Amino acid sequence: MGEQIFKIAVIPGDGIGKEVIKEGLRVLDHLAEESNGKFAFEYDHFPWGCEYYLEHGKMMDEDGVEKMRDYDAIYFGAVGFPGVPDHVSLWGLRLAICQGLDQWANIRPVEFLPGVPHRINHPDPESLNWILVRENSEGEYSGIGGRNFQGRGPGGEVAVQSALFTEKGTERIIRYAFDLARTRKRKKVTSVTKSNAQQYGMVLWDEVFARVAKDYPDVETDQWLVDAMAAHFVLHPEDLEVVVASNLFADILSDLGSALAGSLGIAASANLSPDHSAPSMFESVHGSAPDIAGKGIANPIGTIGSAALMLDHLGLKEEADRVNQAIADTTGQGVLTRDIGGTADTVEITDAIIKNLSKVNVEA
Repeated sequence: MGEQIFKIAVIPGDGIGKEVIKEGLRVLDHLAEESNGKFAFEYDHFPWGCEYYLEHGKMMDEDGVEKMRDYDAIYFGAVGFPGVPDHVSLWGLRLAICQGLDQWANIRPVEFLPGVPHRINHPDPESLNWILVRENSEGEYSGIGGRNFQGRGPGGEVAVQSALFTEKGTERIIRYAFDLARTRKRKKVTSVTKSNAQQYGMVLWDEVFARVAKDYPDVETDQWLVDAMAAHFVLHPEDLEVVVASNLFADILSDLGSALAGSLGIAASANLSPDHSAPSMFESVHGSAPDIAGKGIANPIGTIGSAALMLDHLGLKEEADRVNQAIADTTGQGVLTRDIGGTADTVEITDAIIKNLSKVNVEA
């Protein structure tokens, strides 16, 4: 059997996105070199982002989404930089790709790495491990609404922003969460809504969740309102396994989970087309962090962890497991960036991860 070649579209984006993507590619190349011809990666780099917008008046090429379709995966850095409004940069690039390719499932693991100072009072934080499943195509990020009545003068404008919940979109993300729960040691799904206040869209979500749950009698379930769940993340994280929520709620809760685990810099994520009908996109949860861009101190763990999610999605599960183990070994050895209490810079922590990758390979 010949070498398997994976075509990866690389979009470094803005700020520290460029720095951490470079380190993630180093890890991928190291894995390819150690595979003895089993697989290789071919990269095409796209210069899209805020600098591109300031020069061209758009965040990416007009046919950018179509250009992505022929790739096996998309590796994304971060988007956003001073001078370009955040809603322009987000809708013009990341959301345009997610919605254009119908990457409807966003997964964000919450992991408590050894050696990383945790922001949670728990007797055994390293035993905690849960995953957020985020509806990634509709909900509060549907972009439906508008602004009007500017002619009324100062203070007279009206803005309407609507959240869209479809039965199809709701059911497919809930089923994905249940299927994911079946692959884990503890089979449990927690649904998060605000159906007492959002009496249409989120009541639909609740009804679909109850119906789908009947098809998974082997999976434990519970349901929470989002405000109570925010408290539950802090007070009883041991109850969590797979948490499924709308686009906005899962976005917020994933940041809370990452902060509890120590830093947004260690949080990985994947925007998935689960049936592989389009390429999936892999990115860290953190933003472009313009305040530290160019200083070489950004934490690459979230981006390298996102590469592990990409490897798993491409069928390279063993390599994905090795990357995750190398990250844990590195933090456990006390090699930490500044955001998690250490002194290592971006390159140094990646060097340590690559060194541990080789060790994991030898031991395997």
